Amino acid sequence: MISVYPPNEREFADNGLKILKPTKAIVHKVDNGDYYLELKDKIENREYYQSGNIIRVPSPWGKQGFRISKIAIKNKEISIKANHLFYDTQNYVIEDSYVVERNCNDALDHLNMAADTPTPFKTISDVPTIHSYRCVRKTLGQAISGVVKRWGGHLVRDNWKIEIRSTIGQDRGVSLNYGKNIIHLKASENWDKVCTKVLPVGKDGLLLPEVWVSYGEELYDIPYTKIVSFAQGDIKSEDYEDKDQKVDEAAYKEALINNLRIQAKNYLNENCVPKVEYTLEAYIKDVSDVGDTIYVNHPKCKLQFTTNVVSLDYDVILGRITRIEFGNFQSGGLKDLVKSIDSKIDEKVVQSIDTNIASLRRELTEATNAIRDKLGESYVIYDGDRILVVDKLPKEEAVNVIMINSGGIGFSQTGINGIFNSAWSIDGTLDMQQVNVINLVCDMIKGGVLKLGSNLNQSGVIELYDQANTLICQVDMDGITMFCKDGRTIKINADEGFVGYASDGTKIYWVSQKEFHMKRSVVEDEITIANGLRFIPINTDTNQGIGIVAMA
Repeated sequence: MISVYPPNEREFADNGLKILKPTKAIVHKVDNGDYYLELKDKIENREYYQSGNIIRVPSPWGKQGFRISKIAIKNKEISIKANHLFYDTQNYVIEDSYVVERNCNDALDHLNMAADTPTPFKTISDVPTIHSYRCVRKTLGQAISGVVKRWGGHLVRDNWKIEIRSTIGQDRGVSLNYGKNIIHLKASENWDKVCTKVLPVGKDGLLLPEVWVSYGEELYDIPYTKIVSFAQGDIKSEDYEDKDQKVDEAAYKEALINNLRIQAKNYLNENCVPKVEYTLEAYIKDVSDVGDTIYVNHPKCKLQFTTNVVSLDYDVILGRITRIEFGNFQSGGLKDLVKSIDSKIDEKVVQSIDTNIASLRRELTEATNAIRDKLGESYVIYDGDRILVVDKLPKEEAVNVIMINSGGIGFSQTGINGIFNSAWSIDGTLDMQQVNVINLVCDMIKGGVLKLGSNLNQSGVIELYDQANTLICQVDMDGITMFCKDGRTIKINADEGFVGYASDGTKIYWVSQKEFHMKRSVVEDEITIANGLRFIPINTDTNQGIGIVAMA
């Protein structure tokens, strides 16, 4: 039964404004992506197809609500597109909220409660990973998108309930034979990375004692052999130093070799079969949702590989799934999950100091000119599974090298087999010895030295806020200032030392030379001076006062 409800419906306790009988009703659902309803009906029912109204349809995942967003009329037929109720998250804005070291479930709850107005959504997750996330001027939908990207998992949308699950779908043993029991198939295959035998190269050109790592059996009629360089930045020589800070070279090399062997085996496991994307327009009985497992028998592969349903179309009128898309490729993630919102919430909040901007622009100009000066002195080489940009040919004689592969981008000044001291890896890690930026926004900074307020950075400031977004501490070129809730301030700086101020700005305690001064003092128990004299409060039934005791 397909029903239509007014825009403000929350409970769906009745049949709504009307029970509809459309001529077409297809639900399109993508893992971590689009989720909408396309419907066609006779023009006689035009009055019920109003923008904002909710269409509720039966599905394999229960009755789901879709809010009408687009309406088109042609001749005597009306067509509508309605987004799942999840997309109402675009109507709630988070001004500024910070999730600090929380699991995914806590992060969702925190952000849902941080919206400008109470939302109808309930959130839950079973992803245990701990992360932090700063959300500034974003819709709730954009915030959830950020959570999925940072914590991982799959977005499950059930009317007003939003879940992020570690895994979704079921394995019912669905097996498809390419070219035999499947028809109307659109297939996309990428064999570029297929590899069954690899020569791994590690740090400083390190090779394995056995040199090669192979899959162990012939999977194809022709060989798929590659030379692959692997980053080994996690294996550090200082971890193998003895008490005299001398590196145990044998242990260090053994660790590098073991790590290189493991990376090579993982590479083979991930790339021994082609990356495929199939679209099947047929009814498959045992598929019920995105994430479901499908086993594919490919005629060119001597093994069966596993894929998952990444999108599907469900025909509400026929009551069955009529189209699925599946593959072992990495999906595009949150494709079109949240659209951009009205620019009224994108206000200017950054105030820049002219002198700093001028300095940074000068540095950027110098860097740009340095790059342009090298045009004509650089050579680009496609080298199997990587791209090299070198300053000299042949490549073995190059000194300055940029290497690009599936692991990221690396920079070396010691040749193609040298040390890549700077890198931007595919997981988002930026490893640099020096970084100059105009504006940096991030969730967490971990490091050794943070230099602020020098003659190169006159306006260096650190601000700390509590959960109510109230400034509680500021570190700048004048020192450290802490702000108390009752208006008092505490300052620590080179000129005044340690000073406390009342809410009216009056100095109430401070350190001067070797002395501690205070306007007023309350001592609860006793005062001991120079370990020779004690002042002790005396309270009896008849008297109160102070006793002075000389210490032996």
